[in-house]
Amino acid sequence: MNIRERLQALASSALKKQNVEDLVAEIDRLKKLPVRNVVDARIRTFQRLKECGDGEKFSELCFCILTANSSARLGMKIQQVLGEDFLRLPEGDLAERLKRLGHRYYNKRAEFIIKARRFKNIGAILSRFSSSAEARAWLARNVQGLGFKEASHFLRNLGYLDLAILDRHIRRLMEQYGLTEGTPKTLTAKTYLELEKRLKKVAERVGMPVGQLDLYLWYVKTGEVLK
Repeated sequence: MNIRERLQALASSALKKQNVEDLVAEIDRLKKLPVRNVVDARIRTFQRLKECGDGEKFSELCFCILTANSSARLGMKIQQVLGEDFLRLPEGDLAERLKRLGHRYYNKRAEFIIKARRFKNIGAILSRFSSSAEARAWLARNVQGLGFKEASHFLRNLGYLDLAILDRHIRRLMEQYGLTEGTPKTLTAKTYLELEKRLKKVAERVGMPVGQLDLYLWYVKTGEVLK
């Protein structure tokens, strides 16, 4: 066994020593620390956004389109700068702005945002669904650039807290604590729903909805609470 293989074996052994009980204990510990205030404030922001107009909801939709294969931090930066321009810039100008602001996929994301404008009354559209799961399925089918993960992110940011956001950080954390075997690079809808069920069980253990648990899990993995 060479040095690389030994390091990989040690890392694998370290991962196996952690399990869901360790994760539950860590979340319970964090609930007693100042990070709880940050998480609670973020949840209040999401709940306020649920009551806002379609313009702000559409901006949040664009944020989630931008974060796919990118980062929440960059998406937040672009969202703050562009504001209502998501709804009014021509596609070429929007792509140029995204490029200047540092988005790697500026042409494709501009295309997706332009196509999403047909759903600028997104609040009214969401009100038609009887559950967040139905709304998520519709978003993933109809809004180009959104899969289950991004649709879950969008809805959670509008105050729908019963959906899991299975980004790469969360999937790695699930592997670390024995909730999955391996970290799949892509997820089918069936696999997504199965992993979501596992996280919901953890959320029940720590007494919060899975959309709120996500913020704690992000903090465990990255040391930050974003959105």
